[in-house]
Amino acid sequence: MKILAIDDQQLILLSVEKRLTELGYEVRTAVSIETGIKLYDSFKPDLVLLDMNMPEMSGTELVSCTGTEVVKYIRVFMNNDTPILVMSGNTDEALIIKNFDLGVNDYMKKPLSLDEMAARIKRIIGAPENKELNEAKKSDTRMLQKNCVGVVIPCYNEEERLLSNEFKDFAHKNLGYHLCFVNDGSTDNTLAVLEKLKEENPQNISIYNCEQNGGKAEAVRQGILHLVKDAQLDYIGFLDADLSTDFRDFDDLVKTIESSDFKIVSGSRISRMGADITKESARKIISMTINLIIQTILGMPFKDTQCGAKVMDREIASKMFNKKFVTKWLFDVELFMRMKKYFGKTEVKKMICEQPLKRWIHADGSKLSIKDSVKIVGQLAQIAIHYR
Repeated sequence: MKILAIDDQQLILLSVEKRLTELGYEVRTAVSIETGIKLYDSFKPDLVLLDMNMPEMSGTELVSCTGTEVVKYIRVFMNNDTPILVMSGNTDEALIIKNFDLGVNDYMKKPLSLDEMAARIKRIIGAPENKELNEAKKSDTRMLQKNCVGVVIPCYNEEERLLSNEFKDFAHKNLGYHLCFVNDGSTDNTLAVLEKLKEENPQNISIYNCEQNGGKAEAVRQGILHLVKDAQLDYIGFLDADLSTDFRDFDDLVKTIESSDFKIVSGSRISRMGADITKESARKIISMTINLIIQTILGMPFKDTQCGAKVMDREIASKMFNKKFVTKWLFDVELFMRMKKYFGKTEVKKMICEQPLKRWIHADGSKLSIKDSVKIVGQLAQIAIHYR
């Protein structure tokens, strides 16, 4: 049995292809509507698995298209009844109804598991009769995400602290996330640790290596500019290597930006009822003082700009990270200042959402000591002068 899978996001497509091949189906893939239609004619599939939102080139510009064009081609132009199974993060009810009216057989909303996808395909065209692999009998509950998200993780001498298993498990289970580790000129074996991690998840993990240490701000900036080049990524964010903000909270940030008009969703470590947030009292007092200074400089009521967990749309990422930051640590403050200068204070307050974290733990061995707080005040003054 032959399946044609059409999706512009390789992170999703490769996982779908691998699972369906394990189950014994013959699979071909296409990353564009045009290629998908050509493959349909030559491959003559028993089922088409189709994403709805796929950008196409129009001259030199990307334009928004939908898989509806493929449905029209098969049902109207070719007058063919090949089963069509839509798998999409697009929840526009009018579009869903339109596609059912055109003759799609089923509509699956992302996120969903590979198991559910396989079950729906089997219900429509049955299971392959000529091939039974041991892997096919195993359950696969890994999730196909609604959107593709790139995450930058800056690393400097993280050989002892890098939680490789946590990163590996997340990359394996959450299809649609791409983790980009930026080695910021580490002098220990961090790069070797990262390369081993990448070997086990080559599709979902990459390494951007900076030969010289440039500081966290430049490491994050380089990583984001690297990910912006990947057109399949809808959102780009960053996360600390020590996972003081864990993946459950980061995934919540992504869900918020997916379902809103915010351009940036930033984690906030402000304590609240029911949260698991721990931190030394002395550091907490200093942090609160610095945050008050930051709010004064920004002229906006953001309470925790320095939280190392943020996600943003790719347009903001490309525009706000195109130039080097003035400081090595406080690029978060500079990011908000750049947005204020570019969009205006009133608009920026609508574009940025601070979302309280359910859990946050100050990890042992943090490179930023209490003594560094004195330097931070000086750098804040530097930012205030530069962006006034």
